[in-house]
Amino acid sequence: MYKFIICFIAGIGAGLGTGFAGMSAAAVISPMLITFLGVPAYEAVGIALASDVLASAVSAYTYGKNKNLDVRNGIVMMAAVLVFTLVGSFIASLLPNTAMGSFSVFMTFLLGIKFIVKPVMTTKESMADVSSRKRMIQSIISGTAVGFICGFIGAGGGMMMLLILTSVLGYELKTAVGTSVFIMTFTAFTGAASHFAIGGMPDVWCLIYCVAATLLWARIAAKFANKASAATLNRATGFVLAILGIAIMGVNYLK
Repeated sequence: MYKFIICFIAGIGAGLGTGFAGMSAAAVISPMLITFLGVPAYEAVGIALASDVLASAVSAYTYGKNKNLDVRNGIVMMAAVLVFTLVGSFIASLLPNTAMGSFSVFMTFLLGIKFIVKPVMTTKESMADVSSRKRMIQSIISGTAVGFICGFIGAGGGMMMLLILTSVLGYELKTAVGTSVFIMTFTAFTGAASHFAIGGMPDVWCLIYCVAATLLWARIAAKFANKASAATLNRATGFVLAILGIAIMGVNYLK
């Protein structure tokens, strides 16, 4: 029962983060499983990535159904992210260990405050003013940057994508989140498959509980997000990210 409660709470945070902001479930689930259930770090990340797959997929479907998903540029960006994640990971393996594990935690909190204080009010009309060629070049460059940083630091993928899609590529918030979760579906699947192939199957009940809870709350958050106004969505996204950032910092402090 204790295991179910911890996994369900972790799934609530991960699902809301995914559905509202395209946030990786690993940022929430991993520290919860490690701290409160004593799950080995590598296994916890594998469970979190597996939880990401279905949650991101159902969120992407919901955003796509509401025409808030840029599939073409999302595929281009995803390819660059996957390739340069490997490059960044290889380069990081050649360097001494760096204390950058808290990067995604602080980024989650700061990005939440950013959406509350300075909301993204870009419209789809202004997005359409950018030529398809320019958008594709931007997607390649941005995917390269996100992939390299994620591979080098080992965290922050979903948050980096959301920040770049809204601040650099000028995406409207719903389209940014929809495109982010679309990309995360494939990157999370790749990560989960490699974790299970290398480390073997994790605790099956932890996996089932986390996947189910994350999927449920991601679906709820995505449905709400697609019906909300831009102002409401910015506030809700900012609030969820800020609270999750504080909660994850607290969990990391307990470790």
